[in-house]
Amino acid sequence: MGFFDWLLKDDKSERSKRVFISFSMKDSEYRDHIVSQAKNQKSRFKFIDMSVKKQWKEVEWKRKCRTKIKKSDAVIVLLSKNTWHAGGARWEMKCALEEKKPIIGMHIKKNEKGAIPTELKGKRIITWSWANLESFVNGIKIKT
Repeated sequence: MGFFDWLLKDDKSERSKRVFISFSMKDSEYRDHIVSQAKNQKSRFKFIDMSVKKQWKEVEWKRKCRTKIKKSDAVIVLLSKNTWHAGGARWEMKCALEEKKPIIGMHIKKNEKGAIPTELKGKRIITWSWANLESFVNGIKIKT
């Protein structure tokens, strides 16, 4: 890359994709695993985890959560038997849809799939694998 190419490059294309991960708090270990593996230097894809990692008062939580979802390029919902009953995760899905973010559901266990929340009706649902996750993350378009 020459000096002028560097000077005129589109910074958006150079940044990592921002992914909001929605999950039941009972499944936080799976989110932690995905995030730590994505940070691994051998990983073929990169993303910035935008998920909410702590509980706040509901009004404050919803405001901060919506802000993070707005700043995200896409949303991944970790699906398990806990997701249907996870009010926070269900609200995050509704928020992502309202904000028109690309959203995908990802089963975290191949043989223990929970019910798909109605918020994901008509959305792509995949089973967790590095290849499936990489394909989704690499396909995310960064809006300018």
